[in-house]
Amino acid sequence: MGQQQTAILVASIVLVVIIILLITLFTIFQKRKNSLLLQQKEAEKKFETAIAETQIEIREETLRNISWELHDNIGQLLTLAKIQVNIAQDDPEKLTEVTETISKSLTELRSLSKLINPDAIKNLSLTEAITLEIERFNRMQFIKATITSNEEIEELDNKAEIIIFRILQEFFTNTIKHSKASNLDVDVHYTQDQLVIHAKDDGVGFDHTNCTSKQGIGLGNMKNRGKLINAEVALTSKKGKGTTIKLTYPYKKESLIISDSEIV
Repeated sequence: MGQQQTAILVASIVLVVIIILLITLFTIFQKRKNSLLLQQKEAEKKFETAIAETQIEIREETLRNISWELHDNIGQLLTLAKIQVNIAQDDPEKLTEVTETISKSLTELRSLSKLINPDAIKNLSLTEAITLEIERFNRMQFIKATITSNEEIEELDNKAEIIIFRILQEFFTNTIKHSKASNLDVDVHYTQDQLVIHAKDDGVGFDHTNCTSKQGIGLGNMKNRGKLINAEVALTSKKGKGTTIKLTYPYKKESLIISDSEIV
C-alpha cells in the first residue's frame, strides 16, 4: 500500500512538473511570437516610411529636372523663336525657321509633360521610367546616354520599382554633377530569376579606399535602399576609369519582408 501511494505521489509530481513546463514553454512561445509580430509591424512601418521618403525624393528630383528643362531648354527655344519672329518681320522667308523652333518647343513640352505627373512612375514600367531619364539627359546635352534592355519577364512590385529607380537616379545625378563623364551606358536585363542592371560612366572615377565622406554616404544610401528589397548594390570605381553600378534584384515575394536590422 505504501509503495502505491509513493508511486501515485511521484506520478502526481511528474505530472505537475510537466504541466508547469508546458505552461512555461507556451508562455515563452507566446512572448516570442508577440515580439516577432511587433518587430514585423515595426519593420513594415519603417519600410512604408522609407517608400514614402523615396517617393518624395523622386518628386523633388523631378521638380528640379522640370526647372532645368524650362530654363535651359524650352526657355532658350522660346527666346530663339522671339528673335526669329523679329527677324522675320523684315524677312518673311525666315518664318519657316520660326515654325520649326516653335514645333521643337512643343515637342519638348510634350516630353516634359510626362515628368509633371508626380505619380508617373506608377504608370510606367521600370525600363520606361529609366528611358525617360536617359532621353532627358540627351535632350539637355548633359551627357551622351544610352540604354539597352530586353523584354520584361517578371512584373515587378511597384514598391521595388520605386526603390530601384531612386537608386539609379542617385547614381545618374552623381554622374551628371560630379563625374565629368562624356558617356553613360545603362543595360537593363531581365532573367527568369532576377533583374540585373548595369550602369557605367566614363568619368574621373574615385578611389574606393580613399573616398570622401560624401561619396561614402551616397554609396551607403544606395546599398541601404537595396537592402529594403533584398537587392544587391555593388559600386566599383577607379580614378580615371569611370564608375560602374551593378544592381541585382531577385524576384522573390519575400524580398519585401524585412527585419529591423536591415533598415538604416
